[in-house]
Amino acid sequence: MDPPPSPDPRPLFRALSSLASDNAAFFLTTDTAVGRRFAAAFQLLRHHGGRLEGPLRHLQRLQHLFDLDPSSPGNGYRSLVAATRRCVAHAVAKCRYVAARRHSVFFRKEHNAAELEAYGAALGQLRALLCLAQGVLASSPKGALFASEESGLGEAVLREYSTMHSGCFYGRCLGFQFVPSMRPLLQTIAIGLVSYGEAYSCGGAGLGAAAGSLFAGGRLALDPELRGAEFERLTQRLDVGFWKSFWGLTESHLLASVAAVTSPPVGLCRVLEVPPDPIELPQVGGEPGATVTIPPPPVAHTGPGPVHMRLLSYQLREGQDSPSLAALSRLDGSRSPPRWRQTPLLPPSPALLVHFHGGGFVAQTSLSHEPYLRGWARDLGVPILSVDYSLAPEAPFPRALEECFYAYCWALRHCRLLGSTAQRVCLAGDSAGGNLCVTVALRAAAVGVQRPDGIMAAYPVTLVQAAASPSRLLTLLDPLLPLGVLLKCLSAYTGTDGDADPSPPPPPEGGILKRLRSGAGAWLGALLRGAGPDPRPPLTAPRPSMAVPRDPAAEEEETEEEETEGGGSDVTAGAAPYPADFRPLRSGLPPPPGSRPAPPPALSRHPLVSPLLAADGALRGLPPVHIVACEQDPLLDDAVSLARRLRSLQLPVSLRVVPALPHGFLSLSPLCPEARGAAALCTRLIRRVLWGGPGADLGGRRDSTAPLGPPSYGADVGGRMGSTVPSGPPSCGAGMGAKRETVGLPHSEGDPGAALPHGSAAATHSVGPTSTHGSGAALPHSSGPTVPHGAAPTPPWCGAAPNPPRPPHRRRPSGPAGREVGS
Repeated sequence: MDPPPSPDPRPLFRALSSLASDNAAFFLTTDTAVGRRFAAAFQLLRHHGGRLEGPLRHLQRLQHLFDLDPSSPGNGYRSLVAATRRCVAHAVAKCRYVAARRHSVFFRKEHNAAELEAYGAALGQLRALLCLAQGVLASSPKGALFASEESGLGEAVLREYSTMHSGCFYGRCLGFQFVPSMRPLLQTIAIGLVSYGEAYSCGGAGLGAAAGSLFAGGRLALDPELRGAEFERLTQRLDVGFWKSFWGLTESHLLASVAAVTSPPVGLCRVLEVPPDPIELPQVGGEPGATVTIPPPPVAHTGPGPVHMRLLSYQLREGQDSPSLAALSRLDGSRSPPRWRQTPLLPPSPALLVHFHGGGFVAQTSLSHEPYLRGWARDLGVPILSVDYSLAPEAPFPRALEECFYAYCWALRHCRLLGSTAQRVCLAGDSAGGNLCVTVALRAAAVGVQRPDGIMAAYPVTLVQAAASPSRLLTLLDPLLPLGVLLKCLSAYTGTDGDADPSPPPPPEGGILKRLRSGAGAWLGALLRGAGPDPRPPLTAPRPSMAVPRDPAAEEEETEEEETEGGGSDVTAGAAPYPADFRPLRSGLPPPPGSRPAPPPALSRHPLVSPLLAADGALRGLPPVHIVACEQDPLLDDAVSLARRLRSLQLPVSLRVVPALPHGFLSLSPLCPEARGAAALCTRLIRRVLWGGPGADLGGRRDSTAPLGPPSYGADVGGRMGSTVPSGPPSCGAGMGAKRETVGLPHSEGDPGAALPHGSAAATHSVGPTSTHGSGAALPHSSGPTVPHGAAPTPPWCGAAPNPPRPPHRRRPSGPAGREVGS
């Protein structure tokens, strides 16, 4: 199935040019200050629109070359094209509004002039991003979305766009690239973040600081320019501690109680504290009776310690009421409703879901993700074990991976306590949790324990480097994952976040708002006057792009060279990839820490840190992988690149790109109908792994043509829970015997790029944890272990048992389109 053809952008740009010219001519006749602002703003819109059309059409012609396949369209080039078209469409709508209302006595001149100026600035910055994207396209290996390390392009692009002005995307233009229902939510988050950031800079933290910043929130809601400028400043300079504190607000007792009331009730919600005891599991692919011993996990950085997990189950099952599980339970305010305690126990479920939460490796726990986990427990009818792994920067790699892998092995060994027989096990996670899902599966295949039956990774990060790709350029306009935040999180996980200034610098004298407005006025005024400097201090030094646009007739004679403007520039040599008459706006702030050109640390090349760089042999050990990505997510290319690598190895993989939603939509699903539809898609994919169904195992290349199709918000999310689950075991942990092997994370004193360990049935050995100290040799792309291709043999404790029980059918609440959500 071919993707629908991209719409022709020329009518949109013609409409912008015509409307802008008409409005500019009207306001030039009004000899007032606000009239001159309008005229300058419309001329700027027309100027940038004329220069945007060529590069946009050039990328639009090539964007399909980077898709996974025709039925799964999605990559960073498509996202940049879509964002640019939406911004132009917003500008056209604003031009039409002004043309229709400009004669009215109720016309809000100051407000509408500011709106037009903001969209003019946004179009200029998008023009710069398209130029940078063409530089990435020209310098990347054929078909690759990420620029090669050897080219040096990533460093040059990072240096370039880390200093670009982004405040225009966080003010009046906030969230233009997303669905309309998301914009009020993003505005609330942006106001809360800036207000909380001001309190945090003064030494406050927690819910008290958030409450105290409500007064500043009203001021920021009324002044979008101030909000955008402060948002840009704070997101570039605040340290990881701020993001831990801000993202952790959802775990405060008050907000957690509200979320618990609005979330589906569950029969069991327990926090477990599992002691670090060795675990013995049957070895897959070894001699009969051979076992593997998983040593205690928490040894890296902070020494031995327990692993914390959260167990959720919609209905009580056998084993969940055992004294052994109660001995591991810890109270955190979550209590099971009394009515569940009298419910008869159901048999153990044949399926189990193991979940790793997101949060950039630095923030949140399973409590933040509990609202949608409760929905999964209800819709899937299986126990869910969510792992609260240790967070960076206090516990960088490999601590989180150690704990997640240990938790997975513990769940296999003690599945009966969890109310499951673990015949089918699915790993699920979002963002950083998606990374951990893939790396835990890599570890399982390398060690020789039972692989999960499938992975559902939502918007995962697969390349933990400050690399250049078209989707990573979206950090300039993304309010949930700006560049400074992304760099901080990636550096914290690899343990290289040491050059941060913990407090943001104070605004320059006169304030950020004055500097922003005066700078915008300087170059907008220059477009109109064509001469003479503005007496007010400019935002940046004068640039050629602030000159009067060329004659309209000359613009109509643009040749094909305009379509590739900037594409042939020598970016690697340090030259700006822009045409001679254009430079983007600069922020006037120092670049965020971590954006200075420097080679990526060797640890970031480790296959258990960046699974995109894992060797082919290691990737062949992965189970079927289902990836759900977001069209406007800066990490989209991470997901697409991993899917393309797996497809090139003829491995089972599916990719679904949900349109116009931001990174982190799972946590926003209770508040946005489109996000709820995308979350239902994730539920459907997990159900396929656990209960079978069309395309469940994605044999060969059937994944992209499975009946799942692109997401349709509010559509039915799938049939009944299947009965094709492999037969289950009589008990967990049976068959422990004879051969024994003790394994851990790859040990490499001074070499974090060491290969993954192999499991061997004939030998007994112990492998210690990865050392994160020392020089650290780089890991070649082809290095790593060779893992046998295909499904791993079933361990002894997952033997035959006739007719595994099906979860009872329950009607689900109807979705946005009136159909049943779930099955």
